[in-house]
Amino acid sequence: MLCKSFFADLNIAPEKLNKELWFFSSNGSSNGGTSWWLECQPEPVLIDCPQINLENIEFLKSHSAGKNPLVILTSREGHGNIRELQDQLGWPVLIQEQEAYLLPELPGLKTFGIDQITVSGLRLLWTPGPTPGSCVVYAPKPRNVLFCGRLLIPLNSHDVGIFRHARTFHWTRQQKSFAQLLSWLPPKASPELALGVGLKAVSPNKLLPWDSLNVP
Repeated sequence: MLCKSFFADLNIAPEKLNKELWFFSSNGSSNGGTSWWLECQPEPVLIDCPQINLENIEFLKSHSAGKNPLVILTSREGHGNIRELQDQLGWPVLIQEQEAYLLPELPGLKTFGIDQITVSGLRLLWTPGPTPGSCVVYAPKPRNVLFCGRLLIPLNSHDVGIFRHARTFHWTRQQKSFAQLLSWLPPKASPELALGVGLKAVSPNKLLPWDSLNVP
């Protein structure tokens, strides 16, 4: 049973952006992080942990019926109430191995190293810097969306990029991760950007165009 303390955003339902992608409102338990639901076969994914409330749990149960979803956590900043979510849904959780120690004995926990491809063809890349085990998730064409985690954040109302702040784990590694990301993406892919934090700064946009990326 969900606790009453989790009901703060009960009336805020996930927002549908297209036939395959939904966006969840920012989660205070994840330092204002944003979560995403991507319909893909045979394994839909929830990227980072949303608010634990009735609206979100009912949405996830409804959209996962008859399927075998996966939760991908893009950094320790996106964990939120992942244990409560796992208690409700029992889905496996995939995380970069550097941060697996933060979720001891979590049922269904899976890890990866430098990169990985899921059964649905999503590509994960380890991008340390924001946190030790940060990663990004790329959904190849025809979706062509990059889920940026905390690697990329808003720099102003229309530009995104890397930025050093008080919570940055290792700035030099983050710079190297950004350069690696640019070479890792397919040539001329130019994906839309799904940020893991800071969407209020670029409101009302949810997906940002590739040309909003500020390359140092």
